[in-house]
Amino acid sequence: MKRVFVSGCYDIIHAGHAQFFEEARALGGHLTVCFASSDVLWRHKQRRSSLPDDHKRAVLAALRMVDEVVVGEGLEPGIDFREHFLRLRPDILAVTEDDKYAALKRELCAQVGAEYVVLPKTPPKCEPVSTTGIVRFIRAPDEAPLRVDFGGGWLDVPRFARAGAYIVNCTISPTVSLREWGYEQNAGLGGSAAWALLNGQDCFVSESDLGVGWQDPAVITETGLCVWRSGPRPGLEVKCSGDFLRGRMALYWSGKQHSTPGVVNRPRDYAGIAWAGALARDGVWAGSIEQIAAGVRASYAVQRAEGMEPLPGDSPVAEVAACRPLAWKYCGGGFGGYAVYLFGEPVHRDAACRLPGFRVIEPYVAVQR
Repeated sequence: MKRVFVSGCYDIIHAGHAQFFEEARALGGHLTVCFASSDVLWRHKQRRSSLPDDHKRAVLAALRMVDEVVVGEGLEPGIDFREHFLRLRPDILAVTEDDKYAALKRELCAQVGAEYVVLPKTPPKCEPVSTTGIVRFIRAPDEAPLRVDFGGGWLDVPRFARAGAYIVNCTISPTVSLREWGYEQNAGLGGSAAWALLNGQDCFVSESDLGVGWQDPAVITETGLCVWRSGPRPGLEVKCSGDFLRGRMALYWSGKQHSTPGVVNRPRDYAGIAWAGALARDGVWAGSIEQIAAGVRASYAVQRAEGMEPLPGDSPVAEVAACRPLAWKYCGGGFGGYAVYLFGEPVHRDAACRLPGFRVIEPYVAVQR
C-alpha cells in the first residue's frame, strides 16, 4: 500500500482542497494531510488561523479521502512538516503545479526515498476560490453606495491625469446589495466597483482591469462628498457629509445603458473637464450647491460638445422648467445611463421626481464604527 503525503495551510477548507485531496489519495491507498499550525501560519503569513488547531484537525479528519491528519509545527518556510515526513517515511509527496518550495521538498523526498509527484491542474469541480478570497467575502459589507460625479471625470484615468486638477463626486443612497439592486445597470453610477466590493473583491483591481479610472472604488470605499486630486492614484483632498445637498439631488434615467470602457478613448476637452472640476471643488469647500452646480453645468457643456444627446432642461419643457433645476449632467462616461440633477430647494426636487424618469437620491456617508 503506497502512502501519500500532502501539506499546506488549509486554513479555510474549500472545494479546491477537497479535489486536491481526492486526486492525491488516488495515487495510493493511504493519505496523510499536514496543515500548518496556527503559530506557523502567523509566523509565515502574518494571518490568524480561522479555527483552533484541534478544530481544524477534526474537520480534515472527517473528510472521507483523508486517513490521517498531522500538524506542521516546524519553522522552516515551506516544509513545516519535516519532522512528520521523516518519521512517517511516506512513498509519495504530492504537490500542485504552483508549489513554491519544490527544491526543498525534492531534497526532503530524497532523504526517505519518496517519490515527488506534481499533480497537473485539472478542471475544477467548483468555481476556484482562495482562502484570501473567502476571508474578503466574509468581511465584505452587506450594502454599498453608488455615486454621482459633479466635475473632473476622466481625470482619474492615469493616462489622462492633470497636475493641479480635481475630481469631485458623492456617494448616494438608496444603497445596493447583492440581493437588492434598485438601479438600472451599466448606468454610470460606479456599479461595477460596488459589485466587486460586495463580492469581497479588490474593487481597485477590478476597475483597473476594465481600463478605466479609480474614482469609483475610491469614493465608494471612502463615502461622502469628496474632492480628489487628479493623478495615477487616489489622493483625497477633502471629504464632508454633503448634508447641504440633502433634498436637492435627483437622478434621471436616459432610457439606455452605456459602457464607460467603450468611450474611454474618445477625444474630449480635458481642459474644460479640469475647469469643471475646479468649479465643483470650490463649491465643496464653500458648502455651496450653487457653486457645485456651476461645475456641473461646465461638465455638461463638455459632454454636449462630445455629442451626447440633450437632457430634459435643455429645451423649455414646461414640466421640467417649473422645477427650476440648477444644473444637470450625465453620470460617468455619459452617452446614456443616469443623469444627476441639482435643485435649489427640496420642493423643486420633489416636484421633479414626480415626473417620468426622475427619482430621489440623497448624499450618503458611512457611519464610522
